[in-house]
Amino acid sequence: MAKVTIDGIEVEVADGTTILNAARQIGGEVVPPAMCYYSTLKDTGGKCRVCLVKVTQGSAKDPRPMPKLVASCRTPVMDGMVVQNITSPEVLEARKGVVEFLLLNHPLDCPVCDQAGECDLQNLSYEHGVGKTRYEEDRRTFEKIDIGDKIKLHMTRCILCYRCTFVADQLTNERVHGVLNRGDASEISTYIEKAVDNDFSGNMIDVCPVGALTDKTFRFKSRVWFTKPLDAHRNCDKCCGKVVLWTKGDDVLRVSARKDQFNEVKEYICNECRYDHKDMKDWTIEGPRHIDRHSVISQNHYEKIDMQKLKLDIDRQLTFQKGKQLPETTNS
Repeated sequence: MAKVTIDGIEVEVADGTTILNAARQIGGEVVPPAMCYYSTLKDTGGKCRVCLVKVTQGSAKDPRPMPKLVASCRTPVMDGMVVQNITSPEVLEARKGVVEFLLLNHPLDCPVCDQAGECDLQNLSYEHGVGKTRYEEDRRTFEKIDIGDKIKLHMTRCILCYRCTFVADQLTNERVHGVLNRGDASEISTYIEKAVDNDFSGNMIDVCPVGALTDKTFRFKSRVWFTKPLDAHRNCDKCCGKVVLWTKGDDVLRVSARKDQFNEVKEYICNECRYDHKDMKDWTIEGPRHIDRHSVISQNHYEKIDMQKLKLDIDRQLTFQKGKQLPETTNS
């Protein structure tokens, strides 16, 4: 076991744990963002660089700081390591630069993008983006293409996180798409005369952090914050059968896999559950989906507050503020 301190909070984790996963055990604001890392997919991470952190003390045995910012998703912890994330101005400035770099070719077409409200890059650009870009060259543009009968690829929005290729590699027997060409000409595409057609191809949509891969059966049907997400399940021979139904009245507009608090899918679903069962009668409804209050999806979605979870969040925030008391409210 190793003890690591992140933004003033100490946590004990197993040897070999990365800084990012150690921060996730603490939770809250100290968790670095991640656009390419995915805990359920092997070999992901180290590409987008938004999870950069500053290691001010390498370990108890060697207290020297690391000379450069490191990718927290790829750097294992050492006993006695001290890490700064949001408490380091250097990290915040570097993250701001990384977001600016990601937005060089990615258009902020959120008003017409189906990923709006669920987009990690949208959140990052809101928190760390700049009002103007210094980029003066022509941007990359691509035509929209179909890489499957139900998947639309909008390559102009792609940030080359490689998540979709890892999903195809690790969930299917034969991958027919990947990254073609090099440098500025790199793009996600299928091999000649091939189309993505397998029972788990829809999971490429769920893992995409931006609006590059979208569900053709849901495109332009509704903004996500106008829908009501419900947890549901069914008996399925191919997958776990546990999904989220995005509903409007009695209509099921979209079926997706369930994601955790870090926006990652833990149990992938098959295409039969995703596309062929869009009738409420096909599912056993468990109840409303919990939505984080900071998300735009939470608009007009109300649920009973978990007081125990709220207490843990408050305790964690007080620890992060090093014992500072929250400001007292006065009744006016």
